Amino acid sequence: MIAPFFEDRQPCDKVRAMLRLRFVFPTSVLLMLFCAPRCYTQEAQNSPQIIDRFAMIFGAKIHYVDVGSGPPVILLHGLADDIGVWASVISALAAKHRVIAFDQLGFGRSDKPLLNYRVSTFVDFLDGLLNELKIKRASLIGNSFGGWVAADFALKHPDRVERLVLSDAPGYAAVAKSMDPRALSALRLASRDDIRYLGPLTFHQKRFYEDVDLAFRQRVMAGDSYTVSRILDSMIRGEDALDNRLAAIKQPTLILWGREDRLIPLSFGERLNHEIAASELRIIDNCGHMPHVECPDQFNAAVLQFFSKTT
Repeated sequence: MIAPFFEDRQPCDKVRAMLRLRFVFPTSVLLMLFCAPRCYTQEAQNSPQIIDRFAMIFGAKIHYVDVGSGPPVILLHGLADDIGVWASVISALAAKHRVIAFDQLGFGRSDKPLLNYRVSTFVDFLDGLLNELKIKRASLIGNSFGGWVAADFALKHPDRVERLVLSDAPGYAAVAKSMDPRALSALRLASRDDIRYLGPLTFHQKRFYEDVDLAFRQRVMAGDSYTVSRILDSMIRGEDALDNRLAAIKQPTLILWGREDRLIPLSFGERLNHEIAASELRIIDNCGHMPHVECPDQFNAAVLQFFSKTT
């Protein structure tokens, strides 16, 4: 199964070459803001390892994939994304790990109930998913908003977290307060102007933000604008902020940041590194807000090295 908006599921060589993957999941909004239409490669269609699954969590249907075997790793995507952003990471980790990527509530092919979404909502659903999958303890990898969810989950359920990887994650109250108001507004992705403005803030490489019309069409079809708006409203109110809480995180933590991230600057990664005692900071040059997409080789190498020395 793939995104319902496209009946023609032809191989997409452009995306495959760009991401250097064996398979491509449903494309995320930010990943494919400007790159290519939603598609599967032929490898994805034929691969028995990649099976769409659904779980009922608190009455809502959650879409996920469960690949590989070994110590469990949970992947948490960011705002306006879906599991498509994790394709290269799944490919890299699945040889030695059980890798679970899911469309967080309100995104992708998961249900989109009309809730006042906040970080705590997603923490509860992550806890529910782990219970449903009978996973007692896992490593968490989160990008952007997903990193905020991962950190908050570790604070509320420390016994369930083995390790953390936080990539270009917000979470501090100062993020919303210090952000350019135009950028904060553009995160709602409500117009082509929003998408045009957000592209170079999100990605360092221009090839990731060239087709604005296609990006806006995919925004219309994504159906997650209500979720995005409620999350941003919560963020502006300062709900679930990580301020003065991070010293309680004791798990080994890798903080990965794109040096050219213009959306959540590196200074916030340095602050995370300072406040989480058992953390290390790795900076990826020539990379923006989504290093697992824009610089997957460097991202995956850093994660695998971190996992190997913290096993």
